[in-house]
Amino acid sequence: MNTTNQQTKIALVTGGSRGIGKSIALNAAKRGIGVILTYNSHPEAGEAVVDEINNTGGKAVALKLDSSNISSFNDFVAQVSQVLRKEWNRENFDYLVDNGGIAQRTLIKDTTEEIFDQLVNVNFKGVFFLTQKLIPWMVDGGQIINISSGLARFAFPGVAVYGALKSGLEGLTRYFAKEYADRKIRVNTVAPGPINTQFGDGKGDENHQRQIASLIALGRLGEAEDVGVFVASLLSDDSRYVNAQRIEVGGGILI
Repeated sequence: MNTTNQQTKIALVTGGSRGIGKSIALNAAKRGIGVILTYNSHPEAGEAVVDEINNTGGKAVALKLDSSNISSFNDFVAQVSQVLRKEWNRENFDYLVDNGGIAQRTLIKDTTEEIFDQLVNVNFKGVFFLTQKLIPWMVDGGQIINISSGLARFAFPGVAVYGALKSGLEGLTRYFAKEYADRKIRVNTVAPGPINTQFGDGKGDENHQRQIASLIALGRLGEAEDVGVFVASLLSDDSRYVNAQRIEVGGGILI
């Protein structure tokens, strides 16, 4: 695909209906970027984000995506192509934010093969093949941002598979950057630290949150907005020479 001119930039944000993904979508729209966001099981949540963007002068569309169902990706890409033509009169898009994922809350001894496979399919295999299929629709000089986790660097009980897969995703980021360098597509990783919307899957009590916050130099858990506004700030030519990097947005945890 050829590089665009002065047309509106467009970002595709997976898992953009809630949490960090929602914040990324909203903050990208505030910067004048068109947004295609995905949801899985809660279409009303996806449409609520779309309405918020459209009602404030932006443009967004929500599409259903099951990241664990690789066989559905061709149809999804076809839908993306249709939306690009219909809503933006475009044949391609500029940014891909691989944010969609599922968490793990099981100790190694309690992790079944079913849990393991589901985590792999959504957090690694799905990201790989979805990115592979979408890259032909990206502009030359575009950017991919993979959302990883601080758990790829430090360890807490109950998230072994998730953390290991995020480590793998960070390695995969560098390989994508290498293989698509001829198209000047940059591929980076953003790794959130403990975030209120996801850390402990909402099950941590105030004492647990205080314990985690005590490990962070800034003294507090992160908010989705902390990550969303940063990721959105990368979606521009201001980051044009940042490539194949891992950037942790964690307030300085365990330094």
